[in-house]
Amino acid sequence: MNHVRKRVVVEGSVQGVGFRASCAAQARAFGVGGLVRNLPDGRVEAVFEGAPEPVAALVAWCERGPRFARVSRVQVVDEDPLGEAQFRIA
Repeated sequence: MNHVRKRVVVEGSVQGVGFRASCAAQARAFGVGGLVRNLPDGRVEAVFEGAPEPVAALVAWCERGPRFARVSRVQVVDEDPLGEAQFRIA
């Protein structure tokens, strides 16, 4: 199966608004592995690994985030897949 892995860093008002929990729920619904975590500087980092279409949908979701998030910038970096199948909040 053709898998991709994307590391996403989201800037804006993205901590304290349920971003990690919402992101994890979306990723699990799509069957994508990886993780999401808060960074000390106020950004959120997520890694998505799975089939190209659901990973792309999750990257697009990060551009708006959950209801109370205010996303100002999203950086995306392609990485080599590591075989992660589970999604976790770190």
